[in-house]
Amino acid sequence: MGAHAHGPGEGHGGPGRGGHAHGGHAHGVAENADRRWLSIALALISGFMVVEVVVGIIARSVALLSDAAHMLTDAASIVLALIAIRLSARPARGGYTYGLKRSEILSAQANGLSLLLLGAYLGYEGVARLIDPPEVTGGLVLTTALAGVVVNLAAAWCMSKANRSSLNVEGAFQHVLNDLYAFIATAVAGLVVLTTGFARADAIAGLVVVVLMIKAGVDLLRASGRVLLEAAPAGVEPDEVGGRLVAHGQVAEVHDLHVWQITSGEVSLSAHVLVAAEGDCHAVREDLEAVLRAEYGITHTTLQVDHLDDPAPRGRTDGEHCLTAHGPVHRAAPRAH
Repeated sequence: MGAHAHGPGEGHGGPGRGGHAHGGHAHGVAENADRRWLSIALALISGFMVVEVVVGIIARSVALLSDAAHMLTDAASIVLALIAIRLSARPARGGYTYGLKRSEILSAQANGLSLLLLGAYLGYEGVARLIDPPEVTGGLVLTTALAGVVVNLAAAWCMSKANRSSLNVEGAFQHVLNDLYAFIATAVAGLVVLTTGFARADAIAGLVVVVLMIKAGVDLLRASGRVLLEAAPAGVEPDEVGGRLVAHGQVAEVHDLHVWQITSGEVSLSAHVLVAAEGDCHAVREDLEAVLRAEYGITHTTLQVDHLDDPAPRGRTDGEHCLTAHGPVHRAAPRAH
């Protein structure tokens, strides 16, 4: 059995040896840009939130107060995202062999959960106001909501400039985006109250936003949960990948295949590959790494490549695809000689 070789930042290994390869990552510039855009959005949201609380109390508008509460969670989500970006940038050391990259996923989980909890609370308040609507100052609500649309458009634009492939940034962005929807709904409600006197429009607007918040929260929890449970990333099917690897002319079997994400955009793969007796393990490993990089975008791979000592190990028949205690085993079909 070949050794499982590890080396930082390079592929290596000769016949009968394992190999570890990953692409270089220039994260420093992107992380600084993300922090800058998120900080600008945080300043915009925090300043307007204070104004909205005061106006919401004066106007007795549940929609405005709901928006203000949501803006508070927006600010908190951005602060959490900034902290997670800083933590994830720390180099790996000690027992944290991947560093603290998963802190971004924990931040996304917190953002998703906060959307659900806030949605539940605002849903309760909205139903209560729908049953017994208070008097609402439509003109004040409309004016404040229109100002909120402008502020949130600016904040959302800033955050769209950051790396939204990161679930951490996406979580904070979803908070701001939902707040933008809330302000649009509140502006419509304010206009309805102002022109028709229909006070329940305010509560209805709040409930519409609650539905959007819950959807965004569920999506965030689902996506971040897949990373924490080390599921294969969306769009990458391990059985398909195994079949593609075993299609190589010199590969006899692929097993112990694992595909997972360390954090958003960082996909890793490991597998044990058995090569035909006449095959070149080193060349096969390089070929397989090229396939994974070109077809699946996977650049962080750990492949243990060995020769197939027994032409029919463990009583297999050619072309068989079965399950063992270690998961799916992919074996090559008979090839004409």
